[in-house]
Amino acid sequence: MKALNTMKLQFEGRSVNEGFSRTAVAAFLAQLDPTVEEVSDVKTAVSEAVTNCIVHAYRDSLGIVYITAGILPDNRVVIKIRDKGCGIPDVKKAMEPLFTTAPEEERAGLGFAVMESLMDRVKVTSQEGKGTTVVLTRKIRGKEAGV
Repeated sequence: MKALNTMKLQFEGRSVNEGFSRTAVAAFLAQLDPTVEEVSDVKTAVSEAVTNCIVHAYRDSLGIVYITAGILPDNRVVIKIRDKGCGIPDVKKAMEPLFTTAPEEERAGLGFAVMESLMDRVKVTSQEGKGTTVVLTRKIRGKEAGV
């Protein structure tokens, strides 16, 4: 299905840019007239994915985080967050609640679980040494649907 509208962002993987990514995606999403809850859910899922890039993918370096988003004719938003960092050796294991590769930083290991609870679909692909892509999909019912 061809997107009705798309956007692309790229920024340095600095923690100060996590808020920027949330706000930019929320602004793009506004054209669908989402509810406050829908905006909050999408912003939180984007925040978790971007934080994973910053904290885990580029652990000992500064890399670029890439975000693309598209709005499909059926009011689904598809957001792709990608890095070119270290990659995830075992995606299935990494998606288990409470699993973390950074226990020394007191990470809870709930990022993927949070994303899955807020979005309709979460797809993670990764290749060691090449990076990770997280695709978040959510149908926006919006205020007109009475949600």
